[in-house]
Amino acid sequence: MADLATVEDLEDRLGRPLTEDEAARAPALLRDATARVREFTGQTLSAVAGDAIVLRPVGSLLRLPQRPVTAVHSVAAVGPDGTTVGDLSGWVWDGRDKVDLTYATPAGSWPLAWRGPLPDTYRVTYDHGHTAIPEIIGATVCAMVLRTLLAPSMTPGLASERIGAYSYQLQQGAGSAGVSVVMTAEDEKSLRRYGPRRFGTIQVTVG
Repeated sequence: MADLATVEDLEDRLGRPLTEDEAARAPALLRDATARVREFTGQTLSAVAGDAIVLRPVGSLLRLPQRPVTAVHSVAAVGPDGTTVGDLSGWVWDGRDKVDLTYATPAGSWPLAWRGPLPDTYRVTYDHGHTAIPEIIGATVCAMVLRTLLAPSMTPGLASERIGAYSYQLQQGAGSAGVSVVMTAEDEKSLRRYGPRRFGTIQVTVG
């Protein structure tokens, strides 16, 4: 899956090409920043087609966790052993992030054992994510990378100065040893609208 920002995005914000050393480090830092943003938001953010997820509804509603949802292709009932029992028809997608099972019925031929009440676990196949990454997400990833990439030491946010025999170092804001990127409180604030929502649908892991 592609990173949420590119080397070109970094150069646009710097107003110059990356140096040889910066260009060598930038791809790994972009991967790290992308991973941190995806972990914080709980979202892939990039466009994904045909993703399949197993959920249990709350009442008659399945809430799809990845946003934005761009299409819902199928809903299938899942048996206790984790295998798909059969497709459903009559379900309704609200155009946003919910699938209503109120009028869902078995479609096609189902095993005789499942011709009674529907199971309570469903596999939904859907498309989600942004075709074009929102500017604030790309800007946040770039900010995380540039703080590390432009730091005078290999520790992000660590400034240093030497005057003759005298030297000092100043840690600016949250940081960590090494060359990993750091997400600040301001970064988290910028990303909050893309973070997880509180809802009751249960994602199920099946073998």
